[in-house]
Parts: sequence; structure tokens; C-alpha cells
Amino acid sequence: MASTVFGLRKGGKRRPLMLAATLSAALVLAACGSGGGSTGGAAGAAGSPVRGGTLTFAINSDGNCLDPHQSPADVDGFFARSIVDSLVALSDDGTLSPWLAKSWTVSADQKTYSFVLRDDVTFSNGEKFDAAAVKANLDHIVAPTTKSQLAAGTIATYTGTTVIDATHAEVRFSAPNSAFLPSLATAYLGIEAPSTLKKPPADLCTKIVGSGPFISTGGYVKGKGIDYVRNDRYNWAPGNAKHTGPAHLNALSIRSIPEDSSRYGALTSGQVDAIASVPPVNVAALKRTPGFTIQTAAAPGGNYNYYPNTTRGPFTDVKVREAFRVGIDWSTIVQKLYFGVFPPARGPLSPSTVGYDKTIESSYAYDKAKANQLLDQAGWTGRDGQGYRTKDGERLTLVHPFLKEYTREQRDVVADQVQAAAKDIGIEVKTENPDYAGFLKNVIAGDYDLLDMSWQRASPDALRTLFGSAAVPKTGFATNLSRFTDPALDKIFADALNTTDLTRQAQLYGDAQQRITAAAAVFPVYVFHYVLGSSTKVQGLRFEPQAFPLFYDAWTTR
Repeated sequence: MASTVFGLRKGGKRRPLMLAATLSAALVLAACGSGGGSTGGAAGAAGSPVRGGTLTFAINSDGNCLDPHQSPADVDGFFARSIVDSLVALSDDGTLSPWLAKSWTVSADQKTYSFVLRDDVTFSNGEKFDAAAVKANLDHIVAPTTKSQLAAGTIATYTGTTVIDATHAEVRFSAPNSAFLPSLATAYLGIEAPSTLKKPPADLCTKIVGSGPFISTGGYVKGKGIDYVRNDRYNWAPGNAKHTGPAHLNALSIRSIPEDSSRYGALTSGQVDAIASVPPVNVAALKRTPGFTIQTAAAPGGNYNYYPNTTRGPFTDVKVREAFRVGIDWSTIVQKLYFGVFPPARGPLSPSTVGYDKTIESSYAYDKAKANQLLDQAGWTGRDGQGYRTKDGERLTLVHPFLKEYTREQRDVVADQVQAAAKDIGIEVKTENPDYAGFLKNVIAGDYDLLDMSWQRASPDALRTLFGSAAVPKTGFATNLSRFTDPALDKIFADALNTTDLTRQAQLYGDAQQRITAAAAVFPVYVFHYVLGSSTKVQGLRFEPQAFPLFYDAWTTR
């Protein structure tokens, strides 16, 4: 996926805005394919698309709430994407294309976005899409009753939408928001049928209605998955799609199979046509197996990172945070566990994210001697009978609530190895296993020392959602898990949203990464790559910029 910053010329003309050439080598990490698959955006197609058939796809995690307005989870956005359309589409080269909006303009102060909408779109329940639907959806996202855990944060300065007429809507913000259009292209700001938004939030967690290429009448069933059928009336594909009209597939079935060996066995035995997250230990073998192919896409945004709670306990001391960062050999843990499928991370952002600052990588190098020195300087000089460090008679202990129910990519094994590596420098990590309700309570209360999360986003504005003061959890889930507050950093983020000057944006996001690194506010683990395994009978699968597969252009030769 080529990396770009997104912007508009006056008059709504779309263009990809590239960073300065001096930075491009550091910013671009293209999605790569192997074993007969394609590079980046689409699977290699053999012949013309075939209409009909059902594609069965197995995913490695379970969802929590189908409504993307409510849920922050990547898997829930993935489930919703086939049902809901967006106003604009984002390509993996950074260009913006029309979708439900035919064109748009942005005011000089970047506080007002004016959209010209299609007039031929209907939701699957028969409702008409129009400017009132745009207003209803954006209002629903920010409504307190929705309890949005992600989408509302991406439009935090939203003040309202004016319906000018059926095909013209004006969206307003109280502050500049140059990241709005890329955010608008995600499923989290996807457009749902307005009448359904009046239902209780719990109802929308199992069933949503959109205008997308697929319809799910049964909705999402926890522990099982979701089934879709083709929307035969669909004739408003995004401008970056490979065809127009209805989807090629008659039906799509996505099953939840979290256990790696079971999911891989389902693929190789022909029970499913494709799977997410081919286990790293099986990648090489599947590449060699006739009749199968592997595609990979590097995910932009936040890596799979550990986040220290900077507001309580031992991690209030930056020396302890830095010691934890350099005292654990994160790179070796990742390389041994994932066989090179997932690269070790060396910064708060994935290298495929525009604005990635390569100069900070050395700060994340393993240095056990330095870690011990830092802990001594922090006053943790004693040792108890089990070898853990102590200060004033108290053991150096960190509590890590870990959602084992939602684990993927052997993250539970990572947690075990981090625990062992921390003990080697005298730090006790207590890994707890709460249910989701207990975990959410921990997050809101700040009752933890360490949390882990991956955060795939196609914009460097991911830094703001991960480290901005406004994203510290208060009344619900929020994404600043390190609870790090820095007025200078908040100003950097505001300045980045306030400019379309590409060199200036690159400088600002680089400065942000430097400050986050200096504060030891994140412990990067690995760069997530979406590793999709499929039968060679499956064709036309494409990746969206956040590195999740799209099924609208897919077909099967079976």
C-alpha cells in the first residue's frame, strides 16, 4: 500500500498528496503477496469474473457488536463493511474516490465539508438515501446514547449537519479536521438506514441495515459468525471498485474459528474457501501446497503495542517505563514466535503509515544492562526471595489485564514470554484474565499497569487517537491506554489537523513520535500483517487500506 497524506483542492477535485521525496523511502511499506497471490490491493485474477456461488471465510476472532458506530473493534468493522457504504472511498494509494457522495468541497478553514450526494441509492429495507440520512448517521454517532467507543472520537469536534436539500449536505466542525475524509471512508462512519438508528443500541449490535453490496437478514451471532446474501439492487459501487452493479457472489458466509489449527485445517480440508490469519508456523507449507495461495497486506496505524499506565504505580516513573522498553528483547520474542511473518515493531506506528519516523527505531533496541541501570536509578535496588526488585519493602509489580477471550495471533504466548523476560530484570508482571465487562471496568477506572492492543488506521492521525489527551478513557472505552497527557503533544495534533501543507504535516507527526518515544509511552511489539490464505478457486479479493479484505469484487470458480 503506497503511503500518502490525504487532501483536496478547492472545488472538490481529488488528489493524493505525497510527502516530500526525502521521506518517501521511510514511509512506504507496500503490501506484499506470495505463493500465487497478488501484491496489495487485489488477488490475481484468473479469467473473467464468475457470477454466483458462496464464499465461506473463516476469521480468527469473535466480534462484540456489529454496529460500527458503537464498536471500536477491527473485527466488527470488518463484519459491517459488506453491509454499509460510505460517503467516500479510500484506495491503498491514498486517493479518495466518490461513493455515496458524488463530489465534495472543503472550506478554507477546513471546518465545513459540503457534499453532493447520489440520488439513486436505497437501503436494503427500501428507505431512500439522502442528505437527511447523512445527518441522521453523524448525529447518531455522537449521540451519548450510542456510547460510541471509536467513531465519535474521529469526529469529536462535529457540531452538526445542515440538510440543504435531498442531495446536498453540509457537515460542520468547531475546529479544523483534515483527517475527516479518510475517517469518513471507514466502516465506522458507514451509513445505516435512518429508521433503524432509532432502535436500542443492543439491537444494532446484532443486526444493521445498510445500502451495501450484501445483506444480512440473520445478523451477527456471537461465537458463530454472520451470513450475507447479495443485494441484487446494488448499483452504486465506490469509484475505486473493479466492477459496477451487484456483487459477483450469491452469498458470503463468515465463520468465527479462533483456534489456529482448526481454522487452518478447515481451509486445507476444503471446509472453507479462505481464512484470515494463516498461522505463522503454517505459512511456508501453505505456499508450497498446490491449490492454495497466500496474500499479505501490511497494516497501517498502531502496531500491536503494549501501553503503560503513566498515571499510577511504577510506570509513573519514566525511568521504569524506559527500563521495561529496553529490558525486554521484544524483537527476539517476535522473530521466534512468528517465523518472520510479523516484523518486530520499533515505534508507535507501523512503517506502512505515512509519516513514520525511522530515526526513532534505535530507541527501541534491547539493552538489558541499561534497563538494570535505569531501575537502580529509579530506586528499585532491593531484591526479595524470588529475585524481584523492591523499594521500601514493596515488590516491583505490574498488573496486566489480558482479554484471553479475544486473543489472536498467539498473543497469549507473547504475554507469557514478556512476563518471563520481565522477571529476568526483576519485574513481576501479573497477567489477569477478566471478562469483557471486567476489562472495560479496568480501562475506565485506570485500574491497570499494562494493556495491549493493535490499532489499524490508514492515517497518521492514529497517533492522536492513541496518545491525545481527549482519548484518555473516562466513561467508556477509549484508545489512549497509556493515559498519557502532554499539552505540547496535543498542540502538535491540533496543528496537524489544521494544515494541508505536506512537509509541515510530516514534520509534526515526526515530532509527535519523538515526544512519545522520549516519554516511553508505548512498548511496540509487532507490525501486523493480514495473512490471508485461500483456495486458488477464490479470485478478486481485495484489501482496503486498513488491510482488511473486501468481498464486493470477489468470485469463486467453483
